[in-house]
Amino acid sequence: MAVREQIPLFPLSAVLLCGGRLPLQIFEPRYLDLVGRCMKTDTGFGVVLIREGRETRIGGEDGPPSVFEIGTYAKILDFNPLANGRLGILCGGGGKFRIHRSWEAPDKLMMAEVEFLPAERASPIGEEFQPLVETLRVLVKHPMIQKLALDVDYEDASSVGWRLAELLPLEAETKQSLLQMQLARERLVEIRRLLAKLRG
Repeated sequence: MAVREQIPLFPLSAVLLCGGRLPLQIFEPRYLDLVGRCMKTDTGFGVVLIREGRETRIGGEDGPPSVFEIGTYAKILDFNPLANGRLGILCGGGGKFRIHRSWEAPDKLMMAEVEFLPAERASPIGEEFQPLVETLRVLVKHPMIQKLALDVDYEDASSVGWRLAELLPLEAETKQSLLQMQLARERLVEIRRLLAKLRG
């Protein structure tokens, strides 16, 4: 039986991909407390896509949102106070996990018992996907993307797939389906199809 761990969850209307970057603005007390704990203990939290419900709690009657069962473990890479009084943090995506059960803690923080999934093995990109590599090289030259300081291995199918899935203008649920795929090649085939659709 796979080892399970308890981690706090951060349900969002966005997807964090493995090796990706996600800037967040924190203002709810439960998440400010979470960020403080994570920074003191050098731990992280799970980012999960909301299936139904909302990110913020409006009034006491709102229950926790329904979320997808596959998420990404996040660590805080940087933080800075913002002019609007909120706390800005930059998260980095680690490994994937599957939620086995979730519940709401007394402080309204969502908790889950999760199983961390095996990391994808490095595999060569292959000649047929070289056009995707070229697309990625163009994307990462954009000034806004350069600020993210992404680590890209253009020879590795997983790395290329993750970064394209992160940077292409895709719906959150499409990114979630790419996150849930188990094989780097399968993800690249789907990204190639999506890219052709985007280009019309």
